[in-house]
Amino acid sequence: MNILAIESSCDETAASVISNSRVLSNIISSQHFHSKYGGVIPELASRAHLASISLVVREALTKAEKNIEEMNAIAVTTEPGLIGSLIVGSNFAKGLSIKYNLPIIPVNHLEGHLYSGNIQDETIVLPYIALVVSGGHTALFKVESYSKYKVLGSTVDDASGEAFDKIGTMLGLPYPAGPEIDKLAKTGNPRAYVFPRGMLHSGNYNFSFSGLKTSVRYFLEKQFPQGLPEDKLSDVCASVQEAIVDVLVKKSIDASVEYNVKHLIIAGGVSANSCLRKRATDLAKLQGIKVVVLNPDYCIDNAAMIGFIAEKRLLENGPDAYQDLTFKVNASSLRAKRKK
Repeated sequence: MNILAIESSCDETAASVISNSRVLSNIISSQHFHSKYGGVIPELASRAHLASISLVVREALTKAEKNIEEMNAIAVTTEPGLIGSLIVGSNFAKGLSIKYNLPIIPVNHLEGHLYSGNIQDETIVLPYIALVVSGGHTALFKVESYSKYKVLGSTVDDASGEAFDKIGTMLGLPYPAGPEIDKLAKTGNPRAYVFPRGMLHSGNYNFSFSGLKTSVRYFLEKQFPQGLPEDKLSDVCASVQEAIVDVLVKKSIDASVEYNVKHLIIAGGVSANSCLRKRATDLAKLQGIKVVVLNPDYCIDNAAMIGFIAEKRLLENGPDAYQDLTFKVNASSLRAKRKK
């Protein structure tokens, strides 16, 4: 079983070849030029996908040492994401499907993240808890099988990655600010300043980070009206990171304990944060829970996770279920499409 997968939901153009659940290639082309704008510009992202998608797909096949004629199916991300970016990937995949008479499997980007831990760790036991954290999403899931999961909670406003980036802008850091905050926090005091932990004791698994952003803005205006001194930057970064990580870890561990699972998967771009990884791993261990720490290429948007879950869908439903090319892309998030 060989599957060519394509991912283009935001600002990474990615392609991967999956063969019997093994990753033969996982090519990712990131659009770093967005940093000068302080965020992703949708139209520019779409144009960049158009310019690179053919080369990325070709490289994925070459590295996998496979020809397109050896593929059994095409998989492509269709939701959620930037409409223009999704259209580029979807239409390219449909073109390959028509030309080579291959079934095409539409995949939800967040479902790819949900199962990404299974790519590198075959010992993961179902059911498990998955925390998906990125610039656009923060949500907790109970994953029961490759076709069944439940949303336990999600952000009621901003995603954790969005909070990192917007607070980073306030601090004068380049976009995306998450990695830079992580780096600076290593030399800072996480208890230097106290920022709010939104919904920490809400009694549910929802998240909120808009209050943290507001608090940091007022703090900077009041405490440092002339600008944040360089020698205080690391302490502020560490304190902000502590506030975000405290909430993410507590709710993830609480959910893992409540549902008596053996594994906790943390996925999405924010899962690369070193403080989040260590804190979650240390606290989960006390409860007898193993945290699956993903390789960097599986944290960011990638096509391997799309191909992996597409293979499961194909095995479950058969190729005849994926002959329809009339499917459309969708920008909406999983919050609007909760699967029970």
